[in-house]
Amino acid sequence: MRLKFFALAALTGLAACNDKPANTTATAAATTATAAAAPGGKDWTQVTAATPEGGFRIGNPDAAVKLVEYASFTCPHCKDFHEEAAATLRSKYVAGGKVSYEFRNFVFNAPDYAASLLARCETPQAFFNLTNAFFQTQAQWLEPFTKIGEAEQKRLQALPQDQLIAALAKSGGLDAFMRARGMTAAKFEQCLGNTADIKRLAAMRDEATGKLGVTGTPSFFINGKLQEATPNWATLEPKLQSALS
Repeated sequence: MRLKFFALAALTGLAACNDKPANTTATAAATTATAAAAPGGKDWTQVTAATPEGGFRIGNPDAAVKLVEYASFTCPHCKDFHEEAAATLRSKYVAGGKVSYEFRNFVFNAPDYAASLLARCETPQAFFNLTNAFFQTQAQWLEPFTKIGEAEQKRLQALPQDQLIAALAKSGGLDAFMRARGMTAAKFEQCLGNTADIKRLAAMRDEATGKLGVTGTPSFFINGKLQEATPNWATLEPKLQSALS
């Protein structure tokens, strides 16, 4: 696999992202699923884990309703979903143990590979913290990538695969982004040179498109079933409520 460098159009107008519909107000939840206490006096938003499928889960692993999202850190509609949904999803659904939430990376381009590798290289809890940071500051951290000139792009493309992503990340300023969040230069290089996780990210996308029917992001599964026509929180929340009733 040889990564291609994606310019401005690929970063800001991803065709694979779903069209953003008008926002609507969801109805109140009718939750009859039985809640379970989290271990150690925690609530379930403090319980995180990596999953065998390659994602990261927050919440009760035995929750009655298991929500899985495929998303890209460079997809604007994914950012919109997290701005709309993250706080409510955690406090209203995950904290009580009735719903678990798993994030699976669906990479679109080289900056997305870099951000995904950096987030996945940390602990599961730190992964979710970085996911929030990447979405909250999406426009800011992506902008430097759009300004990389033709000469630098050619230099990057000439690098060996195991050096390309780290070099690209530095050209786009992600080293400073991660340094501000406590990551050392040595770990930055280590995370971005993780060829096994690079291949895993590619395999996760191939499985999502080839076996699971994912055609855009964000895409959601509830208890293993792909939710059609569900591009945002306004359309997803009623389906969570139905699954819980």
